Amino acid sequence: MAVCARLCGVGQSRRCRRRQRNNQQDQGSDSDMDEEEEERIVGQSTGPPHPQSLVELPPELLVEIFSLLPGTVLPNVALVCKKFRQILNTETIWRRRCMEEFGMKEDLRKMEAGGVSSQDLYVKLLHPYRHILGLWQPDIGPYGGLLNVVVDGLFIIGWMYLPPHDPRVEDPMRRRPLFRIHMWESKKATVECMYGHKGPHKGDIQTVKKDEFSTKCNQTDHHRMPGGRQEEFRTWLEEEWGRTLEEIFHEHMQELILMKFIYTSQYDNCLTYRRIYLPPAMPSDLLQPGLFKGTYGSHGLEIVMLSFHGNSARATKLTGDPNVPAGQLTLDVDLSRPVVLPELEQQRNIEELSRLVQGVHEEVQREVEQQANGTPATVRQAAEGACGGASGAEEMEADHAACVDSCQSGPSSSSNPPEALPFILPLGVMARNEVYPRTCRKCFYGTGLIAGHGFTSPERTPGLFVLFDEDRFGFIWLELKSFSLYSRLTDHLAHAHAPNMERFEAMLRNMQSWTS
Repeated sequence: MAVCARLCGVGQSRRCRRRQRNNQQDQGSDSDMDEEEEERIVGQSTGPPHPQSLVELPPELLVEIFSLLPGTVLPNVALVCKKFRQILNTETIWRRRCMEEFGMKEDLRKMEAGGVSSQDLYVKLLHPYRHILGLWQPDIGPYGGLLNVVVDGLFIIGWMYLPPHDPRVEDPMRRRPLFRIHMWESKKATVECMYGHKGPHKGDIQTVKKDEFSTKCNQTDHHRMPGGRQEEFRTWLEEEWGRTLEEIFHEHMQELILMKFIYTSQYDNCLTYRRIYLPPAMPSDLLQPGLFKGTYGSHGLEIVMLSFHGNSARATKLTGDPNVPAGQLTLDVDLSRPVVLPELEQQRNIEELSRLVQGVHEEVQREVEQQANGTPATVRQAAEGACGGASGAEEMEADHAACVDSCQSGPSSSSNPPEALPFILPLGVMARNEVYPRTCRKCFYGTGLIAGHGFTSPERTPGLFVLFDEDRFGFIWLELKSFSLYSRLTDHLAHAHAPNMERFEAMLRNMQSWTS
């Protein structure tokens, strides 16, 4: 402790320290051992024999110490004295900060060869814009979106993530750069808009408030095309859907596509973004939470976020449509209510599947009504018997199978995955993607959100959640007689995980309020 106090120049006064040194000279070998230990601690090789403060440590040792400090505190260290300020000009310190905090490696050498130091890169680019790294949702009315801002080489780039072309839900995501920030042409950070087809041009980024920022294009003429709006629409359609308007025969789908183009193109990349987080994972989760691509009929593919909340699995839209906008809870699955599928031939019968799911749905409604009336929850079999449900023997058998199944709902409950069960869609159920898994692991009762155009008359309708494997699940919308297949988004997304479950749930509530 005395050694640390002397090195920092605090603790005992100088006169006390001089008296202590005189006393140590009379202590023989014990004192010699203490001095050797002190020299070993400070790593003294070329400096004074007994440093009296941190300032007296050799420069190479100070460089090593400062390299271990977060870059955010180094400006305060430079205020201590002239020596510290000079040492903090060492490129080794800032190069290490760039590598450890932002993952930069070989690109730093190229930057330094171009005349930009690692210190300038950190102080003028990485540190000022660190707050925009991560995942964001743009405010584009009902359509939403997914933006990932990353350090990409010597740039900070905002990548807009786009689903694959409908209906290829298992294809990888597509990316489009919307803006970039760099220091190539000057000693200060330059913001450029990447929207359009004429290359990078002047842009601006403004921080509105915590967890929110805005982008602005200063040269929107770069977004225009020689052929006018018709050429812009054809180009957008090719990028967005991978086809021409003539190849889309469904008239309603043509209207939806044209509506989306008119709505989204008016922003000209002048957008406001709000931070979103990836859901935290728990050992009891049915599968790894995260982002998935899903089929939504005429609206094409959309991105949802799957998260777990006790006995519930919830899918929240990150991209949306004029019926159910981004930010809304598209699926709400009750993991305490498994559904045992019948034999394969019976699965083809939509009435049989509807009977199973509708029975659970009515049971849930009764329990909700009982809770609203303040009536204690009754035994499930008794309630169903009073309402003319299935026979007692059938109910006991079904409940037993459900109980056994629900006891194995979490991935951590067994080292081996559940046995694959045969699965087939009922006749009459529409599927955008006819290639879907023919086996599943488990099925659960759930509800899906449907609404009229403009999010009018929203209601939750019963359906069947089907878990295929760790990366795919589906949902049968019984009322719509439609099937949605979801496939995991496998891209690595840095700076995106929620600090805790409370922050994540607060973000979900905010997302719903943005579009409600």
